[in-house]
Amino acid sequence: MDRKETYSRPQPAECLTCALDAGELLLAYGAEVSRVEDTIQRLEHICGFEQVDVFTITSSIVATVRLPDGEALTQSRRIKARVTNLGKVAEINALSRRFCAGLLTLAEFRQAVQDVRDERPAPPWMELLLYMVISFSLSVFFGGTLADGVAASLSGMVLFAMIRMSAILQMNSLLQTAICSAVTALAVLLLVGAGIGVHPDKIMIGNIMLVIPGIQLTTSLRDMINGDTISGLLNLSEAILKAISVALGFALVLLAGGV
Repeated sequence: MDRKETYSRPQPAECLTCALDAGELLLAYGAEVSRVEDTIQRLEHICGFEQVDVFTITSSIVATVRLPDGEALTQSRRIKARVTNLGKVAEINALSRRFCAGLLTLAEFRQAVQDVRDERPAPPWMELLLYMVISFSLSVFFGGTLADGVAASLSGMVLFAMIRMSAILQMNSLLQTAICSAVTALAVLLLVGAGIGVHPDKIMIGNIMLVIPGIQLTTSLRDMINGDTISGLLNLSEAILKAISVALGFALVLLAGGV
């Protein structure tokens, strides 16, 4: 039996669910809207549907397929949390290409997508190490001394701990960003006051770069360039609000400290 025939055998709802599983992960891990819609459309066409309509914004996916008998089937997904993980986006893209090339059955593809969803994140110690190294490097890169770099590494540890804690508490993302920034700024001032580090501004810039939503801003611009204006504006608005939250968190502490 031709492997492509196996794609039309499963129930239509199962095919649509599988495609939305892939689209949901793409959107949740930072893919642009055009990539999400194109992936879902390609998967549904391979499954045998001639007409596929997909509408995606930053927090929702709605897909409708038309069956051979004329009946329409619609499913939607609500995306409540999004993080940037381009590695998982690449994994889903690779799986989609293999499925469209006939190298995977629908069941195999769905299981592979679930495996990507269930992958364990990097261990906390590795993330902590990255926060410290990036903070140190950026602080020195932007003109800080080695002592400033050491202080940036220590305040980066504080930032990492605050982000982890606020994630456990499931705080609002804007409030989380502002609080984490404020506590990090306070840690920097305390470190400088204790003689660890000299230039608070050079230390803080190493930490600020870790929470600035640069990739999200870039994705929003790509969405608008691709014609997905609504999604682009929503993403751009969220990125700007996050940047303002970062600035407010650091600025309020600096003003209170008289720096």
